[in-house]
Amino acid sequence: MSRTPIGLAVIGAGYWGPNLVRNAQATPGMRLEYLCDLDVERARKVLGAYSTVRASGSLEEVLADPAVHAVAIATPAATHLQVAMAALEAGKHVLVEKPLAATLAEGQQLVAAARRRGLTLMLDHTYCYTAAVQHLRELVRGGGIGKVQYLDSVRINLGLVQPDVDVLWDLAPHDLSIFLSILPDDVTPIAVAAHGSDPIGAGRACVAHLTLQLTGGAMAHVHVNWLSPTKIRTMVIGGSARTVVWDDLQPAQRLSIYDRGVDRTDSNGNGDDARTRAIVSYRTGDMVAPALNEKEALRTMMAEFAASITEGRAPLTDGISGLRVLSILEAASASLAQGGAFMPVLDPSELPEEVSA
Repeated sequence: MSRTPIGLAVIGAGYWGPNLVRNAQATPGMRLEYLCDLDVERARKVLGAYSTVRASGSLEEVLADPAVHAVAIATPAATHLQVAMAALEAGKHVLVEKPLAATLAEGQQLVAAARRRGLTLMLDHTYCYTAAVQHLRELVRGGGIGKVQYLDSVRINLGLVQPDVDVLWDLAPHDLSIFLSILPDDVTPIAVAAHGSDPIGAGRACVAHLTLQLTGGAMAHVHVNWLSPTKIRTMVIGGSARTVVWDDLQPAQRLSIYDRGVDRTDSNGNGDDARTRAIVSYRTGDMVAPALNEKEALRTMMAEFAASITEGRAPLTDGISGLRVLSILEAASASLAQGGAFMPVLDPSELPEEVSA
């Protein structure tokens, strides 16, 4: 496999499938063999000049072809279990659009099946492959901001109200996958509370807020909204030493690292002097905007999929990372049903051995 291109089939020619086609065609070590969709004409239109790529309306035909070593799935979440399981049972490596599956239980089945067969199962958590998030990952996990104290993310815009999922399941996976990618291994979600509203009568939450309790006393917050006329994509990661602001809509300065914050100081003595009673001090330092090597995130993600297959290693966004996102989403849905009560988040490491080992 490492000496010959990886034969890839993209499953789904809808919104996201064409992006996978374009980036697969541009990824060294990959050869796009098929674009599969129930609407074959739509698949042909997407392929356009890619005359060497076959359009097919049959998943069975694609999976039966020995030239196909891997599949990239861009179909609705409700179909992920069926399509991904069929691919794994056919011996194909699998890249699947977020979320991994419609439920945590279905995601566990896919992770277990991939592990039994020694196949790569990877999540298309595209934001994790942006230059900004990769820099954040190195900075936060490397201790560059000190101890993590809080994370605050806003992802709002006038978006498409989905017919099958609420705004949490549609948008929050982006923020949750980023959190899980950049946080140190000893900082993990333990409980989540969710609040949502449906002001337009869509039958599902269109505006929602998540609050995550993390180990070590840190807190994370996510605001997602389909109804905002203004698009905002910001994240603040506060640490004991530095604070980072990520504004994804500012390409000239996506990241700003502030040496500013609040430090606790010990109180000395019992006098009336304000300095002896103070327990905090304020730090004002420089702001640094690091230069980022901007590349298309989806191209980087596709290269990681190819490398994980040829090197026989787990990808950055593997099946377990998908389970972690699903565990938070399911706990958030339970919290919504319980009026916003904190609900425990399942740790995938505590799953049965055949899934978590």
